[in-house]
Amino acid sequence: MKYAILADIHGSLEALEVVLADAKNEKCTHYACLGDVVGYNANPKECLDIVRSMNMPCVKGNHDEYCSGDEELEGFNPHAKEAINWTRHQLTEDDRLWLKNLKYIRLVASFSIVHATLDVPQRWGYVFDKLAAAASFTYQNTGVCFFGHTHVPMAFTRDSVVRGGTYSKFKTEPGRKYFVNVGSVGQSRDGVPKATYVTYNLDDGTIELRRLDYDMAKTQAKIRAAGLPERLAERLEHGK
Repeated sequence: MKYAILADIHGSLEALEVVLADAKNEKCTHYACLGDVVGYNANPKECLDIVRSMNMPCVKGNHDEYCSGDEELEGFNPHAKEAINWTRHQLTEDDRLWLKNLKYIRLVASFSIVHATLDVPQRWGYVFDKLAAAASFTYQNTGVCFFGHTHVPMAFTRDSVVRGGTYSKFKTEPGRKYFVNVGSVGQSRDGVPKATYVTYNLDDGTIELRRLDYDMAKTQAKIRAAGLPERLAERLEHGK
Protein backbone atom coordinates (compact mmCIF):
# COMPACT_ATOMS: atom_id res chain seq x y z
CA MET A 1 0.00 0.00 0.00
CA LYS A 2 1.51 3.31 -1.10
CA TYR A 3 0.10 6.74 -0.25
CA ALA A 4 0.54 10.10 -1.92
CA ILE A 5 0.41 12.74 0.83
CA LEU A 6 -0.60 16.20 -0.43
CA ALA A 7 -0.74 19.50 1.45
CA ASP A 8 -1.36 23.17 0.73
CA ILE A 9 -2.70 22.82 -2.82
CA HIS A 10 -3.98 26.38 -2.51
CA GLY A 11 -6.06 26.38 -5.66
CA SER A 12 -3.20 25.61 -8.07
CA LEU A 13 -4.74 23.32 -10.68
CA GLU A 14 -1.57 23.01 -12.77
CA ALA A 15 0.50 21.93 -9.76
CA LEU A 16 -2.16 19.51 -8.54
CA GLU A 17 -2.50 17.82 -11.93
CA VAL A 18 1.27 17.31 -12.20
CA VAL A 19 1.41 15.86 -8.68
CA LEU A 20 -1.45 13.45 -9.33
CA ALA A 21 0.14 12.30 -12.60
CA ASP A 22 3.46 11.70 -10.81
CA ALA A 23 1.74 9.83 -7.98
CA LYS A 24 0.14 7.55 -10.56
CA ASN A 25 3.54 6.92 -12.17
CA GLU A 26 4.94 6.16 -8.72
CA LYS A 27 2.20 3.53 -8.36
CA CYS A 28 0.49 5.21 -5.42
CA THR A 29 -2.69 3.35 -4.54
CA HIS A 30 -4.10 5.76 -1.97
CA TYR A 31 -4.15 9.50 -1.28
CA ALA A 32 -4.47 11.83 1.70
CA CYS A 33 -4.73 15.61 1.91
CA LEU A 34 -3.43 17.73 4.78
CA GLY A 35 -5.62 20.76 4.15
CA ASP A 36 -5.54 24.19 2.54
CA VAL A 37 -7.05 22.93 -0.67
CA VAL A 38 -8.07 26.53 -1.43
CA GLY A 39 -6.60 30.01 -1.08
CA TYR A 40 -4.01 32.14 -2.94
CA ASN A 41 -4.30 30.65 -6.46
CA ALA A 42 -7.05 30.98 -9.07
CA ASN A 43 -8.61 27.50 -9.28
CA PRO A 44 -10.01 26.76 -5.80
CA LYS A 45 -13.25 25.23 -7.08
CA GLU A 46 -11.52 22.95 -9.56
CA CYS A 47 -8.99 21.72 -7.01
CA LEU A 48 -11.68 21.13 -4.41
CA ASP A 49 -13.75 19.18 -6.94
CA ILE A 50 -10.77 16.90 -7.65
CA VAL A 51 -10.04 16.24 -3.98
CA ARG A 52 -13.70 15.53 -3.29
CA SER A 53 -14.14 13.30 -6.34
CA MET A 54 -11.15 11.17 -5.28
CA ASN A 55 -12.72 10.73 -1.83
CA MET A 56 -9.31 11.05 -0.20
CA PRO A 57 -9.10 11.56 3.57
CA CYS A 58 -8.65 15.28 4.21
CA VAL A 59 -8.18 17.51 7.24
CA LYS A 60 -9.02 21.18 7.61
CA GLY A 61 -6.44 23.88 6.93
CA ASN A 62 -6.64 27.48 8.06
CA HIS A 63 -7.54 28.72 4.56
CA ASP A 64 -10.21 26.04 4.30
CA GLU A 65 -11.64 27.40 7.53
CA TYR A 66 -11.44 31.06 6.50
CA CYS A 67 -12.87 30.46 3.03
CA SER A 68 -15.79 28.40 4.34
CA GLY A 69 -16.95 31.13 6.72
CA ASP A 70 -18.23 34.70 6.53
CA GLU A 71 -16.30 36.23 9.40
CA GLU A 72 -14.53 39.55 9.05
CA LEU A 73 -10.82 39.03 8.42
CA GLU A 74 -9.30 41.41 10.94
CA GLY A 75 -5.54 41.51 11.32
CA PHE A 76 -4.89 39.49 8.16
CA ASN A 77 -2.10 40.01 5.68
CA PRO A 78 -3.80 42.15 2.99
CA HIS A 79 -2.83 39.77 0.15
CA ALA A 80 -4.20 36.75 2.02
CA LYS A 81 -7.34 38.68 2.95
CA GLU A 82 -8.01 39.64 -0.66
CA ALA A 83 -7.46 36.07 -1.84
CA ILE A 84 -9.77 34.66 0.84
CA ASN A 85 -12.57 37.07 0.00
CA TRP A 86 -12.18 36.29 -3.70
CA THR A 87 -12.12 32.53 -3.05
CA ARG A 88 -15.30 32.68 -0.96
CA HIS A 89 -17.16 33.84 -4.06
CA GLN A 90 -15.80 31.00 -6.22
CA LEU A 91 -17.18 28.23 -3.99
CA THR A 92 -20.72 26.90 -3.77
CA GLU A 93 -22.54 26.61 -0.46
CA ASP A 94 -22.02 22.86 -0.67
CA ASP A 95 -18.26 23.37 -1.15
CA ARG A 96 -18.11 25.66 1.86
CA LEU A 97 -20.11 23.26 4.01
CA TRP A 98 -17.76 20.41 3.04
CA LEU A 99 -14.74 22.50 4.06
CA LYS A 100 -16.42 23.60 7.28
CA ASN A 101 -17.12 20.00 8.30
CA LEU A 102 -13.55 18.76 7.87
CA LYS A 103 -11.85 17.47 11.02
CA TYR A 104 -8.62 18.94 12.35
CA ILE A 105 -6.93 15.55 12.86
CA ARG A 106 -7.56 12.19 11.20
CA LEU A 107 -6.24 8.67 11.47
CA VAL A 108 -5.47 7.16 8.05
CA ALA A 109 -4.47 3.50 7.91
CA SER A 110 -1.66 3.33 10.50
CA PHE A 111 -0.63 7.00 10.41
CA SER A 112 -2.23 10.32 11.31
CA ILE A 113 -2.63 13.62 9.47
CA VAL A 114 -3.02 17.22 10.63
CA HIS A 115 -2.63 20.59 8.96
CA ALA A 116 -0.68 22.44 11.63
CA THR A 117 0.01 20.97 15.09
CA LEU A 118 -1.33 18.09 17.15
CA ASP A 119 -1.39 19.92 20.49
CA VAL A 120 -3.76 22.76 19.48
CA PRO A 121 -4.58 22.14 15.79
CA GLN A 122 -7.27 24.83 15.62
CA ARG A 123 -4.80 27.59 16.53
CA TRP A 124 -2.72 27.08 13.36
CA GLY A 125 0.70 27.11 15.00
CA TYR A 126 3.83 26.76 12.87
CA VAL A 127 6.39 23.99 13.33
CA PHE A 128 9.83 25.05 12.12
CA ASP A 129 12.01 23.71 14.93
CA LYS A 130 12.48 20.87 17.40
CA LEU A 131 10.85 22.74 20.28
CA ALA A 132 7.62 23.23 18.35
CA ALA A 133 7.73 19.63 17.10
CA ALA A 134 8.14 18.34 20.66
CA ALA A 135 4.75 19.77 21.64
CA SER A 136 3.04 17.76 18.89
CA PHE A 137 4.95 14.57 19.70
CA THR A 138 3.34 14.66 23.15
CA TYR A 139 -0.04 14.14 21.45
CA GLN A 140 1.07 11.80 18.66
CA ASN A 141 -0.39 8.32 19.02
CA THR A 142 0.90 6.88 15.75
CA GLY A 143 4.42 6.13 14.57
CA VAL A 144 4.09 8.61 11.72
CA CYS A 145 2.14 11.86 11.48
CA PHE A 146 2.18 14.10 8.41
CA PHE A 147 1.56 17.85 8.57
CA GLY A 148 1.69 20.94 6.37
CA HIS A 149 0.96 24.65 6.93
CA THR A 150 4.55 25.97 6.78
CA HIS A 151 5.04 24.95 3.12
CA VAL A 152 8.57 23.89 4.13
CA PRO A 153 9.37 20.14 4.04
CA MET A 154 11.08 18.99 7.22
CA ALA A 155 11.14 15.72 9.14
CA PHE A 156 11.30 15.48 12.92
CA THR A 157 11.98 12.27 14.82
CA ARG A 158 11.67 11.37 18.48
CA ASP A 159 13.19 8.49 20.39
CA SER A 160 14.96 9.69 23.53
CA VAL A 161 15.34 13.19 22.06
CA VAL A 162 13.77 15.19 19.24
CA ARG A 163 15.79 15.68 16.07
CA GLY A 164 14.88 17.45 12.86
CA GLY A 165 16.03 18.64 9.47
CA THR A 166 15.55 18.53 5.73
CA TYR A 167 15.13 15.24 3.91
CA SER A 168 14.67 13.67 0.50
CA LYS A 169 14.07 9.99 1.28
CA PHE A 170 14.29 7.88 4.42
CA LYS A 171 12.92 4.70 5.97
CA THR A 172 11.01 4.77 9.24
CA GLU A 173 12.20 2.56 12.10
CA PRO A 174 10.19 0.80 14.83
CA GLY A 175 10.30 2.51 18.21
CA ARG A 176 10.64 5.99 16.78
CA LYS A 177 8.01 8.61 16.06
CA TYR A 178 8.07 10.78 12.95
CA PHE A 179 6.41 14.19 12.45
CA VAL A 180 6.84 14.98 8.77
CA ASN A 181 6.05 18.12 6.81
CA VAL A 182 5.35 17.24 3.17
CA GLY A 183 5.85 20.70 1.67
CA SER A 184 3.30 22.44 -0.55
CA VAL A 185 1.73 21.41 -3.83
CA GLY A 186 0.69 24.91 -4.83
CA GLN A 187 2.95 27.50 -3.14
CA SER A 188 6.49 26.50 -2.24
CA ARG A 189 8.19 28.58 0.47
CA ASP A 190 11.57 26.92 0.93
CA GLY A 191 13.29 28.48 -2.07
CA VAL A 192 12.59 25.58 -4.44
CA PRO A 193 9.88 26.74 -6.88
CA LYS A 194 8.31 23.37 -7.59
CA ALA A 195 5.19 21.42 -6.71
CA THR A 196 6.05 19.27 -3.72
CA TYR A 197 4.45 16.23 -2.08
CA VAL A 198 5.42 12.97 -0.36
CA THR A 199 4.95 9.28 -1.07
CA TYR A 200 4.70 6.88 1.86
CA ASN A 201 5.12 3.16 1.25
CA LEU A 202 3.48 1.40 4.17
CA ASP A 203 4.96 -1.95 3.13
CA ASP A 204 8.59 -0.94 3.71
CA GLY A 205 8.15 2.31 5.66
CA THR A 206 9.83 4.51 3.05
CA ILE A 207 8.96 8.22 2.91
CA GLU A 208 10.09 10.11 -0.19
CA LEU A 209 9.87 13.83 -0.98
CA ARG A 210 8.89 14.51 -4.59
CA ARG A 211 9.57 17.88 -6.30
CA LEU A 212 8.06 18.58 -9.71
CA ASP A 213 8.05 21.27 -12.37
CA TYR A 214 4.62 22.48 -13.49
CA ASP A 215 3.22 25.14 -15.81
CA MET A 216 3.88 28.01 -13.42
CA ALA A 217 3.43 30.65 -16.11
CA LYS A 218 -0.12 29.44 -16.69
CA THR A 219 -0.84 29.56 -12.96
CA GLN A 220 0.57 33.08 -12.75
CA ALA A 221 -1.48 34.23 -15.74
CA LYS A 222 -4.65 32.95 -14.08
CA ILE A 223 -3.83 34.81 -10.85
CA ARG A 224 -3.40 38.05 -12.78
CA ALA A 225 -6.51 37.49 -14.90
CA ALA A 226 -8.55 36.94 -11.74
CA GLY A 227 -7.39 40.29 -10.38
CA LEU A 228 -5.65 38.71 -7.40
CA PRO A 229 -2.61 40.48 -5.89
CA GLU A 230 0.48 40.51 -8.12
CA ARG A 231 2.56 39.36 -5.16
CA LEU A 232 0.80 35.98 -5.26
CA ALA A 233 1.96 35.43 -8.84
CA GLU A 234 5.49 36.73 -8.32
CA ARG A 235 6.30 34.67 -5.24
CA LEU A 236 5.72 31.37 -7.07
CA GLU A 237 8.83 31.72 -9.21
CA HIS A 238 10.98 32.39 -6.15
CA GLY A 239 9.51 29.62 -4.01
CA LYS A 240 9.04 32.02 -1.10
